[in-house]
Amino acid sequence: MNAYYLTRLSGKRLQQVYELAPERIRKHLSAEIRYVMERIHEGDAVLELGCGYGRVLKPLLGKAGTVGGIDISADSLALAREYVGDHVNCHLFKMNAVTLGFADGQFDVVLCLENGLSTFRVNKRRLVREAMRVTRPGGVVIFSTYAKDFWEPRLEWMELQARRGLVGEIDQERTGSGTIMCKDGHRIGLVTPEDFIYLLAEFNTVPRVVEVDSSGVIFEIHIRNRAIQLSSLKASA
Repeated sequence: MNAYYLTRLSGKRLQQVYELAPERIRKHLSAEIRYVMERIHEGDAVLELGCGYGRVLKPLLGKAGTVGGIDISADSLALAREYVGDHVNCHLFKMNAVTLGFADGQFDVVLCLENGLSTFRVNKRRLVREAMRVTRPGGVVIFSTYAKDFWEPRLEWMELQARRGLVGEIDQERTGSGTIMCKDGHRIGLVTPEDFIYLLAEFNTVPRVVEVDSSGVIFEIHIRNRAIQLSSLKASA
């Protein structure tokens, strides 16, 4: 669990991070959401891991049948309820992404966007395993990260956050090669396609890898055979 998103970057402070995003970052975020919306069918049950204040949940409610959001921060979840409004089909839970309290195969689509693979600070295999476990056959798990060349906009955004006092001062000596470090220990890296493909090897599946907007990389895991999937997940537990 990343305590940073429990204590420092939660609720309204997290919302401020996105409100001050430069135009290029906003374009990146919009492109990621458009990509996801194209892969959701009317009536789908969708779960977002690390939903924060509801930035992604709100557009999902216009298409999905039911939308669930989990987060470790009660402050973020309270703001999410206010942000998305009183939708009977939106369900929010205080929960850790590596120990989901849902039954096997409960969702059509499971999302972990905006570089959650790096920022969550959890065991990545456990995160992937849980996301796959709660997705039904025929469904899809979607993770995202940053493209390698999308460096300058990311750094500019983090510098804006640091100047506003939302994150710690950027540690220039330790920042580089795709990773931004703050002097208070906050770290934002990325996951390369090669790393993710290697991560999935033990699950006997190969992800679909798509670059979006020259800024983000999408990893799609299509759940095809429940018996094989569960066998692989148990073997990796």
